[in-house]
Amino acid sequence: MKKPWLRLWPKGVPTTIKYPQIPVHERLRASASKYPSKVAIVFKGFEITYDELDTLSDKLATGLHDLGVSKGDRVALFLQNSPQFIISFFGALKAGAIIVPCNPLFKERELKYELSDSSAETIITTTELYPIVDRIKGETGLRRVIVTSLRDCTPPLLTNIRGIEEAEKHHDAIDFVDFISKYRANPPKFEIDPKEDVAVLCYTGGTTGVPKGCMLTHYNLIANQVMHAIWRGLKEAEEVSMIFLPMYHIMGLSECMCSAVGMAWKIVLLERFRADEVINAINEYRPTIFFGVPTVYIALLNHPDIKKCDFSSIRLCHTAASAMPLEIRIKWKRLTGLSLMEGWGLTEASPGLVLTPPGDERPQFVGIPLPDTEVRVVDTETGTRTLPPGECGELIGRGPQIMKGYWNKPEMTQEALRDGWIYTGDIGYMDEDGRVYFVDRKKDVIKVSGYQVWPFEVESVLMEHPAIEEVAVIGVPDPYRGEHPKAFIVLREGYEGKVTEDELIKFCRERLAAYKIVREVEFRRKLPKSSAGKILRRALKEEALKKG
Repeated sequence: MKKPWLRLWPKGVPTTIKYPQIPVHERLRASASKYPSKVAIVFKGFEITYDELDTLSDKLATGLHDLGVSKGDRVALFLQNSPQFIISFFGALKAGAIIVPCNPLFKERELKYELSDSSAETIITTTELYPIVDRIKGETGLRRVIVTSLRDCTPPLLTNIRGIEEAEKHHDAIDFVDFISKYRANPPKFEIDPKEDVAVLCYTGGTTGVPKGCMLTHYNLIANQVMHAIWRGLKEAEEVSMIFLPMYHIMGLSECMCSAVGMAWKIVLLERFRADEVINAINEYRPTIFFGVPTVYIALLNHPDIKKCDFSSIRLCHTAASAMPLEIRIKWKRLTGLSLMEGWGLTEASPGLVLTPPGDERPQFVGIPLPDTEVRVVDTETGTRTLPPGECGELIGRGPQIMKGYWNKPEMTQEALRDGWIYTGDIGYMDEDGRVYFVDRKKDVIKVSGYQVWPFEVESVLMEHPAIEEVAVIGVPDPYRGEHPKAFIVLREGYEGKVTEDELIKFCRERLAAYKIVREVEFRRKLPKSSAGKILRRALKEEALKKG
């Protein structure tokens, strides 16, 4: 196929790469071998070196093997961001297991589904989350529960010398620190075929809303990490990366955690995103790269202490997960002097398919295809006809980072993967030079009197209003038009009671075609979000439908 994006190709970036055909955990071994005394993780002031991280994960692998975990078994991680997550991830891989990262915000029903669907027999969790596991373990195939505590991140993790406050004991659960302290670093030997063997079973709702386990191989993950690092010009052992995006999520897991470990960077690890903690950590630890999502940048821009933050150490800011409003991009550059590198992809692509070249910033532009990656725009009806430049359709992609398929779901795999192409469910278009523009999710389209309205376009217009901090637009039933757009709006501090619904509708009327104008506005103190920071339009839609 034609690749017009090659005309825009960044200097120094190869169009094709020879990717290491090794297991993901071997990248940790390599980092520890080359930089044993280098700090790998900083968490709440506590440091772990690469040699210590490698040894701790080896000891955990040895223990898991002794418990009966063998190649291909699923080990679930039901953990917040913590050193234990990273140790457990690499330790379970070194035992030959497939990782099942579970959202630590899950309740019983959600966790039970993923454990049952994956047939996980082992889970590593925390004292805070253990009660959820305990209530559903009898309804799953779980045989082993290993429990840790955030208190273990202090010296007990490395010394097994506990302070006055002993780790909480749970009946029939294995204590994480006691467990790894019993074993020498002697992990089992087994063969891995990187292109065929699954490393991670990462669950996603995708286009159907049914949680599906994406089978990501060792090769998928490493290819994604290597192509991103080369594109961004990132340097081995020289970067300082801050991770607050959830590591159970593919972006936090692959692009942040695995990339950092594989390149021997220092990881400044935060349990979750809190704007004040991020500002303090930037000032103290001087990160060189910064990964966020649009809601992160919006929250930081609206924080009262943001002007006290020294961004001079950061040379690259990345955003993904959802499209970045142009107004936020402009405000961020004005404040920090830093451009935002944007990307687009999905869990099924480990997750990256495109990235923006340096200095190319346009509304809704999310990038050009990465090395060894192809993207097309096809018709939404059959998915077989490639559309001309400028015409909206479904974005599809293929490359070495595309998943093997969905776990135990052959029909869904056949629907999503066709001749090596992943059908993303995202709507966009490509210009004549191969730039990819994201418009919206296929399932979020609002149909007004036969016209299609894309929520992101309306949201982008509303974000230009100085009073608006965040906005989500959905379609609600309309007896005459079929649907009409409704906006849920969070106002910036000081604007409450000073901006009316009529004023915002008029603001839209002056900037949008008549059928795109919002006809309802609802003010909220906050909008529902996923733990990855995405605004959940579907939650607002479900709420609106219940109200009738």
